[in-house]
Amino acid sequence: MLDLKTPELQPFCTLEVEVGTVRNLGMGRLGQRRIIPITGGRVSGPRVSGRILPGGADWMTTTHDGVSLMEARYAFETDDGAIIEIVDQGFRHGPEAVMRSLVAGEAVSPDDYYMRSSIRLETGHPAYAFVNRMVFVGTGAKTATGVQVNIYAVA
Repeated sequence: MLDLKTPELQPFCTLEVEVGTVRNLGMGRLGQRRIIPITGGRVSGPRVSGRILPGGADWMTTTHDGVSLMEARYAFETDDGAIIEIVDQGFRHGPEAVMRSLVAGEAVSPDDYYMRSSIRLETGHPAYAFVNRMVFVGTGAKTATGVQVNIYAVA
């Protein structure tokens, strides 16, 4: 058996995602469906920075056992003009009282619930083509205006 190195996480960037009015679709096959429009925000990090473009959304399903399945797709423009697509898929869950407070818009410590995701970045811009060949994971938290996602490259 080979002795494989344990992957390391390297900070890549932080997303400060601003969202619009939540659209409730009602109960679907898998649970409560909501569309959360993405209206803007900022990207900051050592290798990439810029602004989140309006027009994307998180299509969230909250299952019967209280787990929110997040599936967000949006884009950002770097400070030097490259467009990078973000596909962010993950889970958010926690104690029932904590999740009720979170959905109600109350301030909740990120330590009180779990919000993790796998993230794919893609671009056609040659200066950022390296993101097309990397694996990313994220840890997130709900904020007063949307969500914050800290993205890590898996080394």
